[in-house]
Amino acid sequence: MTDKEIRNILLISVDQWRGECLSSAGHMVQTPNLDKLALDGLAFRKHYTQCVPCGPSRTSLLTSMYAMNHRHVSNGTPLDATFTNIALEVRKKGYEPILYGYTDTPVDPRGRDKNDPDLKTYCGVMPGFKVGSLVSEEMAVDWFGELEVKGHQLPENQFDITIGKSDYPGVKERGLSFAPPAYDKDSSDTAFIADKLINYIKIHKDPWFLHGVFLRPHPPLFAPEPYNTMYNPDEIEMPHRAGDVETEKAQHPYLEFALDNMAKVGAYMGHEENVRDLPDHEIKQMRAAYYGLISEVDDQIGRVIQSLKDADQYDKTLIIFTSDHAEQLGDHWLWGKLGYFDESCHIPLIIRDPRKNADASRGQVIDRHFSEAVDIMPTILDLMGMKPSMQCDGHSLRSFIEGRKPDKWREEAHWEVDFRDLKGLKAEERFDLTSDQCVMTIIRDDDFKYIHFTTLPSLLFDLKNDPNEVVNLAENPDYTAIVLSYAQKMLSWRQNYAARRMSHIQLTSEGVLEREYCRI
Repeated sequence: MTDKEIRNILLISVDQWRGECLSSAGHMVQTPNLDKLALDGLAFRKHYTQCVPCGPSRTSLLTSMYAMNHRHVSNGTPLDATFTNIALEVRKKGYEPILYGYTDTPVDPRGRDKNDPDLKTYCGVMPGFKVGSLVSEEMAVDWFGELEVKGHQLPENQFDITIGKSDYPGVKERGLSFAPPAYDKDSSDTAFIADKLINYIKIHKDPWFLHGVFLRPHPPLFAPEPYNTMYNPDEIEMPHRAGDVETEKAQHPYLEFALDNMAKVGAYMGHEENVRDLPDHEIKQMRAAYYGLISEVDDQIGRVIQSLKDADQYDKTLIIFTSDHAEQLGDHWLWGKLGYFDESCHIPLIIRDPRKNADASRGQVIDRHFSEAVDIMPTILDLMGMKPSMQCDGHSLRSFIEGRKPDKWREEAHWEVDFRDLKGLKAEERFDLTSDQCVMTIIRDDDFKYIHFTTLPSLLFDLKNDPNEVVNLAENPDYTAIVLSYAQKMLSWRQNYAARRMSHIQLTSEGVLEREYCRI
């Protein structure tokens, strides 16, 4: 074995991190540790998730399947247990994949009793992972336990410990999200996950596979000191949006629906008021808190990377950093992740491959080609010398990592948003749709973005002249040919990437014939 060979895999994912929020990408947010990782690796600037929210997007990441194929379309929709995933695949190579964080994978209910407690939560674990410690929106027993040991008294709703202290000096002037939570930066959920990863790296010799999942910068938007004061809201731009909510709603019936059902600020700031109605100074402060949480995660990732170096594991470890999805952050008057705008689905990707073959791409940026979350699993398997499953919809990024231009590559990014509401039927009743009709599919390249709904009107944006996606050109007769062209591209993509199941296998008089082929 050479000194620089992949023996270990560290797959880091964060939650709700916008793709442009890296200082190396020119953003005001400070991410020095990820910048260093990018300088020693490869950054993908046009990287997109396949779906929202958290659970479905992580399923696409870990199974390399588009939502139209894995059908885990909402938090709570079960994932078919017959699918493989990165954890199950690397076990074939002798790895025991360890999870610190969460995957939000609802279990397949078939074959389980209706009283099984696993059927009462969407916070299940992707099959194949051994749990080191769980920290998610709904479950953080180990972290809460550590907080109690440190003397913190947990509220009845334990996750309310993350909400800032309303009596904190300066809150009245700057807004509630200026307040830090009761715990310090060394006791946060972000520090907790980093500590667990560091302890594992210290104790275990290679080979190993770690999946570290940080909840932040996911709301509530309260950053511990000193991150709560790191960014001056006066220096932060307001979101790009129409002059008022009603004007924004006029773009499309779905956008009107989304804005009418916008989450209360409780998900972001800890009190019940519509997030749309906050004054400008509170909006800027919330964005400042979001950036503070990003810098906190960056610092903790820096600690993890340093632990690899201290343990003489850095040059044996494939490091991948990405996010499940992004965050509207007030753009188009929206907060969260919920639609067709890039703000919800453009995410970061940095890959650091220790091999000598990757030296040619170190410090480079891939900004002319689109990559997708489904590419991560086949990339890892390819670099480990394993053959990606025929289930995979993504494609290995190895050629980019080794400084080579692939012979063929996609010219656009694709994602899907399923907005069904099986429990409340809000969308179904609003639009008189079946649940299966509550879906949109998005295709975007450098020139245009096209959004197709089953029955609602389509959208088309000229990204060269309208990068903020304000003017819908779909009904403009001058753009009819372009709409048709992108609709055809979308149909061809769906036909090409329909779930294979066993369509690549044929039973013959000589036995089983199996064809392996790439779909790009």
